[in-house]
Amino acid sequence: MIEFSNDDILQIEQHGLTPDAVAAQLDAFARGFAFSDIVAPATDGDGVIQLDAEMRRHYIDIYEQYRRTHSVVKFVPASGAATRMFRDLFEFLNTGARNTVTDAVLNNLSRFAFYADLKKILPDTPTDTDIIERIVTDAGLNYGHMPKALIKFHHYADGARTALAEHLDEGAEYARGADGVNIHFTVSPEHRAGFEELLLRLVPEYSARYGVQYNIELSYQKSSTDTIAVNPDNTPFRDADGRLLFRPAGHGALIENLNEIDADLIFIKNIDNVCVASHRGDTIEYKSALAGYLVMLQSKIFDYLNNTTAPLGDVIRFINDNLGVRLSRDATRADCNRILGRPLRVCGVVRNTGAPGGGPFWVRAADGTVSLQIVESAQIAPDARDIMNTSQYFNPVDLVCATRDASGRHIDLIQFVDENTGFISEKSAGGRPLRAMERPGLWNGAMAGWNTVFIEVPPTTFTPVKVVADLLSAPHINV
Repeated sequence: MIEFSNDDILQIEQHGLTPDAVAAQLDAFARGFAFSDIVAPATDGDGVIQLDAEMRRHYIDIYEQYRRTHSVVKFVPASGAATRMFRDLFEFLNTGARNTVTDAVLNNLSRFAFYADLKKILPDTPTDTDIIERIVTDAGLNYGHMPKALIKFHHYADGARTALAEHLDEGAEYARGADGVNIHFTVSPEHRAGFEELLLRLVPEYSARYGVQYNIELSYQKSSTDTIAVNPDNTPFRDADGRLLFRPAGHGALIENLNEIDADLIFIKNIDNVCVASHRGDTIEYKSALAGYLVMLQSKIFDYLNNTTAPLGDVIRFINDNLGVRLSRDATRADCNRILGRPLRVCGVVRNTGAPGGGPFWVRAADGTVSLQIVESAQIAPDARDIMNTSQYFNPVDLVCATRDASGRHIDLIQFVDENTGFISEKSAGGRPLRAMERPGLWNGAMAGWNTVFIEVPPTTFTPVKVVADLLSAPHINV
């Protein structure tokens, strides 16, 4: 076991970690992470539920009644910078190389919601380099270093809207609970002031528009969830001053933030998965239907937990048919209660029309239990690619979560994280190679111990902005 110096220990403790925890991370680098033991893809009729129009109306009605008397929170991971969104533009600045994204931007400048701001800071006869530089660097809008939440995504008759504004707007449509619209954004410390400034302006505007109270919370990804970086030989990486290097451990670390939310029902949606209001109908309908399905299912779970005289066979069948777990017929009442007492998530999944990859699968755990899980393609072994290639769906775009037990108490979500999942990637710092570790992803390993339901949703509910040119697609254009 590695011995840390007194300075190392002080640095580790200032990060909210312990030497034992960091030593365990070093062991994980040396050991690596096992591939997921996927049994089969979740498919229509075997792990993925279809809701017809009548069923959707039924579950929407359930949710509409529920939200009048219960607390609802919309949880939006929003701390990452938009560097990847503009990587093609950075590549142009660095090398002069143009591609379809660069050309799309330069040929359609006036169609972007941020064009009015850009036009004010361009020289009279700008070159392509002038334009790109003023979009992504601090010589202009500095969008390449800002969080997506603060970037102007969409044109409207009354002005441009940022991604953050779209979340406020759609939150009033489906995430209004008994105490108003509660939205929780995760942010990075260096951008908190930008969030607060924008919210100070927007919240009164949207409150007046919808006649509703907004309750906004901001939180940081905890430094105690960071992971140590290592050299290629798995020894601790040290900077030029000899200090250990810690890195954010990916969005899976946000399970800590989610664990601090006290609400009856929680929606989870990424910051960039928004569209203009005129395209939002399916999103509102399916979000509400997923929530209603969760409310119905949670009610049945609580009934079984509170009814100790229910035949054991009935309980086992209910779990097998509804909670994404395959229990054997010799399961005990204690086994059933343990599963019934887990946090619950209902996830929307979209048909995979492109290359197969990560998504919803039946997975066998170390104890032999088979359950529904979300698996990233990097977690799938090469010899299991044939199974992956038959998958019909890709990763969920909508999550609705219930994190209370039958007594109304908050469930400690950390108890349901699979610490044996994660990713190791090759990075660099100061021109030197290093290895970095990401914790179990929020959708997969961090929720591996949850009861999971997959429901198919239409692709119109999935409109993320991964590259800047995505803002030119129909869901992001008002006509």
